[in-house]
Amino acid sequence: MGKLNVVLLRYLSREHFRVLTAVEMGMKNHEIVPASLIASIASLKHGGCNKILRELAKHRLLAYERTKTVQGYRLTNGGYDYLALKTLSSRQVICSVGNQMGVGKESDIYIVANEEEQQLALKLHRLGRTSFRNLKNKRDYHKHRNKMSWLYLSRLAAMKEFAYMKALHDRKFPVPKPYDYNRHAVVMELVNGYPLCQVHHLEDPASLYSELMELIVKLANHGLIHGDFSEFNLMLDSEDRVTMIDFPQMVSTSHPNAEWYFDRDVKCIRDFFMKRFSYESELYPTFKDVRRACSLDVEIAASGYTKEMQEDDELLHPAGPHDEGNETACSPGVQGSEGGETLCSGTDQKTEGDFTEEVEDATEDLGQSSEEEEEEEDDSADEKMRKAYVTSMTTGQELLA
Repeated sequence: MGKLNVVLLRYLSREHFRVLTAVEMGMKNHEIVPASLIASIASLKHGGCNKILRELAKHRLLAYERTKTVQGYRLTNGGYDYLALKTLSSRQVICSVGNQMGVGKESDIYIVANEEEQQLALKLHRLGRTSFRNLKNKRDYHKHRNKMSWLYLSRLAAMKEFAYMKALHDRKFPVPKPYDYNRHAVVMELVNGYPLCQVHHLEDPASLYSELMELIVKLANHGLIHGDFSEFNLMLDSEDRVTMIDFPQMVSTSHPNAEWYFDRDVKCIRDFFMKRFSYESELYPTFKDVRRACSLDVEIAASGYTKEMQEDDELLHPAGPHDEGNETACSPGVQGSEGGETLCSGTDQKTEGDFTEEVEDATEDLGQSSEEEEEEEDDSADEKMRKAYVTSMTTGQELLA
């Protein structure tokens, strides 16, 4: 997806977001959600629902797909962006979106602002954007599951990144201050600096080298290994102060491949300093130097993950010693349009966010089914979703009146 266009967001009605949320719910156990199921979940008449579906598909917030056995809709990255932005706007975390400031392998970064006109950074996770073959080699995303949504994995990555960022920030690690997250979007402090990969001269490379090695050891002493501690994930400001970013691939020091991940992080920094600054030191830490002082990894895992998310956490780990391809790439920042776009017109700023959160909570335990399920099982799952939606409606019907 190209530049994030939020102009349409302020013109979408309550019914548009009900339909988007209904499709999101339906995708919990359908790759393609039938229009009849969408209308049932959204509690809209079929005629009105079909009109809204066509409008959303026209603006590429939904995608219409048709196979030999089924036809219906699926949520696109744009539709998922709108659901996340609407919720963050309703929480008054952000109120406008500005330039795109960076593009990564699996994320997009935008400048946003809150009501106090404070500039923040919005990170939208885009897992699955690179080729599936490369992802399959690097990370066993699909594992033994029959079906796995890239939107779900992006949401899991955002949740994990926010949890680690908050825990590390509370313990005075040099990381951006986290503000909030929803679905695949994370709002954090805007760091004024440049990636280390763009720095070509240092007054004192030895000092920075020592600081980075101490940071790797400090993380390990807290039970964590970054997993991708490279020049692309380290920001440097005008005073050569380091800020660490990008945390979805963090692993515990209790991981079976923990020593390999640790040594790879160390080697990555050593190789970079040798190539870029012609600096090489005989002093570098090893995994045996780690003196675990606390179990931050255990605290984070117990703080907000569901049982299913804890099982899926392995999917976000970086490539192990037996995986193919560990290449890293850094894409330059892309300039966006001038000025920020306001997200909401001023009405219904809380309604849609609360509604989508209630629907998410009411359907959290709905299971996923494979494509080969028989019609009776599909009908049963559809009925469960419809009942879950009705339950959420009865508890918050004043929001949707």
